[in-house]
Amino acid sequence: MTRLAGHILTPRGFLDGELELDASGRIARIDGTPLSAGAARKSRTPKLLPGFVDLHVHGGGGRDVMEGGDAAAAVARLHAAHGTTSLLATTMTAPPDELQAALAALGPACRERAPGAARILGVHLEGPYLNPRKLGAQPDCTRPVDADELRRLAALAPIRLVTLAPEMEGHLDALEALVGAGHRVQLGHTLGSYEDGLQALSRGASGFTHLFNAMSPLHHRDPGMVGAALAHATYAEIIPDLLHVHAGAIRAALRAIPRLYCVSDATAAAGMPDGEYRLGRQRVTKCLGGVRLADGTLAGSTLTLDQALRNLVLELGLDLTDASRRVSTYPAEYLDLADRGRLAPGAWGDIVELDAHLRPSAVFVEGEAIGLAHAR
Repeated sequence: MTRLAGHILTPRGFLDGELELDASGRIARIDGTPLSAGAARKSRTPKLLPGFVDLHVHGGGGRDVMEGGDAAAAVARLHAAHGTTSLLATTMTAPPDELQAALAALGPACRERAPGAARILGVHLEGPYLNPRKLGAQPDCTRPVDADELRRLAALAPIRLVTLAPEMEGHLDALEALVGAGHRVQLGHTLGSYEDGLQALSRGASGFTHLFNAMSPLHHRDPGMVGAALAHATYAEIIPDLLHVHAGAIRAALRAIPRLYCVSDATAAAGMPDGEYRLGRQRVTKCLGGVRLADGTLAGSTLTLDQALRNLVLELGLDLTDASRRVSTYPAEYLDLADRGRLAPGAWGDIVELDAHLRPSAVFVEGEAIGLAHAR
């Protein structure tokens, strides 16, 4: 049995007490005395929070999930060292043969967690079903939704999430089949109208990919896809690196979308020095705290979710309980994962211990203690 003591953030609030993990890596019990969020925040006692759940990860530690081979495991190790205990490996738009090769490598990585790594829950297929006029950093390899292609890819690795542009021909009609096949569908890389967004939500779309980025913006006479999200979404992902989205826009989204959750959209440059890195077929440059294509277009991020949490608390003023939900509980709920993103008996022992500066001092993935050398 592994026992951890500190201020434990449970679904009912903070407890000052002890948490015990059983031999299978699940939480066996939690005991303690209730503690107010304010008292917990002011105390220098270690905070035990649910491990972070990142649904949009392209890379990290110099590796990109589209490489195949052992790249996904290396990416999962880098993010585990920053408190992310489970994630979706996120693809780039690519020709069919490249996507098939990437998912063939991701299948084994999803079935068996590598030592010292976050659990790879499955794949976020970010494209190729996008609007070619709103690519962002995606390569120009878009195409219409193809049910046969999706079936082939899903046979190689579990596709938990698909991003698509609803305004493209045939995409609204394809939505119900995608949802019926067990895929979550998010709207993104889109020039769709407010009305396109509403139609997509009515047909089963349930979220928005990197809200505000690579989508038609809000205007008071033409609300666009951003307007559809702010007016109607329950869930949406956002990149809180304070570079992709202004703090004021994040605050507006927090007020409008009940379960707004954070993603890193991390690239191979995460955890690495300035320089040139791979992002799918693209070459990107890390400098001045960001990642860009040669023309200056933002191309993913260097963010990790421990920094996302600090940005929410220290820059945006969220309390630690609310911030924790947005990097753990809400994304887990979005994927219907009742045993992740929360500290409760029976849940996986996915835990991040934070010091007084909100930096990871220990991380456990399914009960395994993770080395933090990469995080220092």
